[in-house]
Order: sequence, then C-alpha cells, then structure tokens
Amino acid sequence: MNDSTSAGSQPRIYTAARTDVSQNQGGFRIHLDFPGRAVPGHDDHGYGPLATVVESFMDPGTLIRMHQHRNEEIISWVPDGVMRHDDRQGNELVTDSNHLMVMNAGSGFWHAEETYEDDPPLRMLQIFVRPHSLDLEPGIQHEPIRDSVSNEWRHLFGPEGGDAPLYVRNDVNFYDCRLDAGATVTLPSRPEWDTYLYVFDGAVTAGEEQTRIGYTESGLVTDEGDVSVTATEDATIVAFCINPDAPITRQGTIGR
Repeated sequence: MNDSTSAGSQPRIYTAARTDVSQNQGGFRIHLDFPGRAVPGHDDHGYGPLATVVESFMDPGTLIRMHQHRNEEIISWVPDGVMRHDDRQGNELVTDSNHLMVMNAGSGFWHAEETYEDDPPLRMLQIFVRPHSLDLEPGIQHEPIRDSVSNEWRHLFGPEGGDAPLYVRNDVNFYDCRLDAGATVTLPSRPEWDTYLYVFDGAVTAGEEQTRIGYTESGLVTDEGDVSVTATEDATIVAFCINPDAPITRQGTIGR
C-alpha cells in the first residue's frame, strides 16, 4: 500500500494492490477487495458501510445453487456479459450492462446465479454494503440504467430516499465511468465523506502527484478537496462516496 500526499493541503490518497484473498470453485472464482486495508492501522477490513468489493468470474454453463444471504445489501454490477438470477420470490432476472441489481437481503433472501453454455465468460463486481440496522425487510431491485457516456460519471445507487436509480440502506453512493485514454474526470466527493476508487480495467493516475492506480488496484481519498483522475489507457473505473461515521451492522453472510 502507499500513502500519497503532495505538499500543502492536497487530499491524501491511500493506494492498494489487488487483493490476494481469493476463492476458486472451478467455474466460479472471486477476489475479495477490502477497502479498509488500504489505510495503515485501520482496524476494519471494510470502510464504514462498504464491507467488500468482490471481483467475480463465472464461466459459461456455471450454476451457483440457491443459497441465503442475511443482513447485507448486495449489488451486482455487470459491465459486459450477463448474470442470470433466480430467487424464491419467483423472480427470473438478467443483469447486464443495461441493468443493475440490488439485493436488500435484510432478514433473509434466497437466490441462485447462473450463466448458460452460450453466454460469454462473465467478469463483474459484487458489492457488499453493511446496512444500518439488522433484519430489515428483504427485497430486490432490478432496474434499467441509462446508457453510459464516455468520460462522465454515472450515479447508479445511493442511500434510500436519494436521487440515484437504486438504493441501499446506508450511506454509500456508487458511480461508474468509462474513461478514454488521456481523458480526465474529477473524483466524486461529498463534504465529510471519503471516496474509494477501484480500477476495473485499464490504468489511471490520481491527484496532483499523479499517483498511479492500475488494473484491479484501488485508492482511498480521506481528505476533502477535488482529486482529478486521468486515464493512461482506456479505463473502466468505479467510485464509492462513503460516510465513514455511518452506523453499521456486521452480521452479513459475507459482507461482515
């Protein structure tokens, strides 16, 4: 990890390499990214309500059988390919680049995931948010999302009652951006909240010191102030604005 702070009052950027925490179940493989581990001495693998960001791979013809989640909000972000969902509420849903799914597991939600033999190999992010309270009402959101515009942030989910198209039950906002090589955007921010950046594809530099953040690497900004992000090659990036002082629970099935 690296702590990059330029002279004066420039925001601090903690960076972290790709996690070495992984699981291999054959056709289904994951790498678990823990945002709290970027900060030296931080006593939590998560960062406030953001528990973990999971890079998930599913080969064509893979079935993850029906299983239960409790007390976590699970977001499936699929930039390419398809993820097929089935649950005990009778939903049969396809999440792809035009749709986002949020599973508000609450007191308990059973689901299965699948890819068909003729589907392409799938690489996606599954994001685990800690809710503010235990045993909330379970449910699922599956909504179309607006087309992405190159070099612009797209706001995809946020706290319940906000203006994002889907919601989670804690203080996390989520954005994605497809950034052309050489293009620059300003990292989303909010007063007294922190911002976590994850590079899904490509590579970028961040801040005035041009801190490099490469493929599957991440950076956490814990100070206020604008931070520019420039793509050194075509890149797909996501960002989370997080209230680090939000009340959280730690009894999720995976995102504890």
